[in-house]
Amino acid sequence: MTKIPARVLLGGAIMGLAMAFSAPAQAAPEFVFKLHHFLSAKAPAQTKMLEPWAAQVEKNSGGRIKIDIYPSMTLGGAPPQLINQVRDGVVDLVWTVNGYTAALFPRTEVFELPFIHTNNPGATSRAMYDMFKDDLASEYGGVEVMFLHVHAGQAIHMVDKLVRTPADLAGLKMRIPGRTGAWVIEALGATPVGMPVPQLPQALSKKIVDGALIPWEIIPPLKLQDQTEYNIEGPNKSRFGTTTFQVSMNKARWDSLPADIKKAFRDASGPDWWQKVGEIWGANDDGGIAVAVKSGNKHIMLTDAEMAAFRTKLEPVVDRWIAEVKGKGIDGAALVAKARALIAKYSK
Repeated sequence: MTKIPARVLLGGAIMGLAMAFSAPAQAAPEFVFKLHHFLSAKAPAQTKMLEPWAAQVEKNSGGRIKIDIYPSMTLGGAPPQLINQVRDGVVDLVWTVNGYTAALFPRTEVFELPFIHTNNPGATSRAMYDMFKDDLASEYGGVEVMFLHVHAGQAIHMVDKLVRTPADLAGLKMRIPGRTGAWVIEALGATPVGMPVPQLPQALSKKIVDGALIPWEIIPPLKLQDQTEYNIEGPNKSRFGTTTFQVSMNKARWDSLPADIKKAFRDASGPDWWQKVGEIWGANDDGGIAVAVKSGNKHIMLTDAEMAAFRTKLEPVVDRWIAEVKGKGIDGAALVAKARALIAKYSK
């Protein structure tokens, strides 16, 4: 083996050091944000929505922004506390379920009502964008909303009872995400049980509840295929209402940001993104039910006649909501009409 002269080794080392010192150091991000949420790091909500959005914001800023995502409530607290965490500045950003804080977002609830959202989460989320400034923004005090969205809609998941008619739910206990879901369950003759979705697997396994109103997409991350036998929806993927979500920033933190940094967030959070988020959740749902069916669950799609019986039972829920928000000075009937028209427009 040829021996390399010491002077050559020394010269190489010196050259390497010179190159290292002359290479530009990668600048640390100027603005670091903590984004807190309640599902796991492997849930589609993080991998297919929050991570791509954060990456786009970071790219828009030219590396000046870094968004660190904290899943599974790792920064402390319980899911219903997320909205107060961001309002109080404990965290910079949250992704949370509006319904976890009952009655705090009454105008936005219009999108959760049965048969307002139909079967197109992209269209519903895009309609939310159109209505946000004039109809919804006033109830988001203390935060700057990045985007709102819905999931694919509430389907019926049962431990061991097949449900094809409203009467099949009579007397059962059903998990619901918020008060609009509770009204749906009450109208169907069952007892609503409120709980954050991470608690659901144990509640199903111990028969604390007989079933739940949730979308398909949550099946894989919570392994609900192991806790349920029947997964039920209406024809053409129609559902029994949906849930609204928000990604929001602490208002004081937002107000402190320079214009170009705000623009990085806004450019990643425009109307096309709101619609895309809904489409992401629709695609997630297809994957979720595929997991359940592969595991041996029975995917039940109701007939038009069977779904009509549910419609008859659930139409009064919309009237109940309109009457309830009227007491808060909200024209619920106008919101219902506007939401339906926009969802129909974007569903074409």
